[in-house]
Amino acid sequence: HLGKIIYQNNLLDIQIDLLNQVMNYMVQKKIDTLVIAGDVYDRAIASKESIVALNHFLEAMILHYHKKVLIISGNHDNPERLSAITPLAEEMGILVFGYPLSKTTEAKYKGFEITQALEGCTKLNINGEKVTLITLPYPSEKRLNEVIKGDTEREQQISYSKKVGDLFRKLEENFEEDSINIAVSHIFVVGGESTESERPIELGGSLLVQKSDLPQNSQYTALGHLHKPQKASERLNAYYSGSPIQYSKSERVYSKGAKIVEVHPGQDAIIEDIYFKNYKPIEVFKCKGIEEAINICEENKDKNIWSYFEIVTDEVINQKNIKTMKSLLKDIIEIKPIINQKFEY
Repeated sequence: HLGKIIYQNNLLDIQIDLLNQVMNYMVQKKIDTLVIAGDVYDRAIASKESIVALNHFLEAMILHYHKKVLIISGNHDNPERLSAITPLAEEMGILVFGYPLSKTTEAKYKGFEITQALEGCTKLNINGEKVTLITLPYPSEKRLNEVIKGDTEREQQISYSKKVGDLFRKLEENFEEDSINIAVSHIFVVGGESTESERPIELGGSLLVQKSDLPQNSQYTALGHLHKPQKASERLNAYYSGSPIQYSKSERVYSKGAKIVEVHPGQDAIIEDIYFKNYKPIEVFKCKGIEEAINICEENKDKNIWSYFEIVTDEVINQKNIKTMKSLLKDIIEIKPIINQKFEY
């Protein structure tokens, strides 16, 4: 979500610090490949600053540290704009997939080789191990229908989830016993817990994907969209690593991080959680009156936080008090009065 703005506050400086954290983890823990499962940018038309931040990060990862990077588009991304970095990406060995069934090209790079480039499936050789990677970038209903060939009337009768499942089942035919078999997608799986900061893609449930339509034979399935870290299926190794930064007050109750996955042909994936430093926590203060709220602002004035206030009051909070609070504590996102109800009979 590079370039995200919360109530006119641009988070890019915090996000650049996050990218540096990711890079340090990659180096310290000798991690081979970074997987970004969509929503690289927060907006379809990404800001110049966001694009520059990502490019600097990728150049350092590839050229300086010789890491591998895989990116798919999410519902916040513009696939065309994301795919626009493909010429540079192909030169540097970055795998970028913007649309369902998009493909890369066969090539050799430092440390790995793309041995076969198919629609929705990429076969690689990394340090002598075979890898079969199936990818399904955010499949809007329109994009999904464009890649499914067949009888139009029948297509309309098939549910969104089954279309996704049929694609995964077809792509999984490329998996091999002597290969590392993994999947990456940006979808909303039934039963997933959402937060306030996600842009809805499910449209009343019509774009939800059943667990039975997830890849069934993948050793690990990396999912994007939901911001809360969670396992998408008890039976399958399908996980949302979640957003790496708290983007709403509903996300403040759990830590943010990523998954480190070690996987080899024919073996169960070893999954480890890592947690990122929270540069700017979100705090919600529930106050019994404006005086308590002002005191809290005074007590926390030296803290670097996003803050939300809920203030029980007999009347509307006047502008003078609001100004006092904001002069003491910067980055107050919301001041919500909870008016005591008075009834006259």
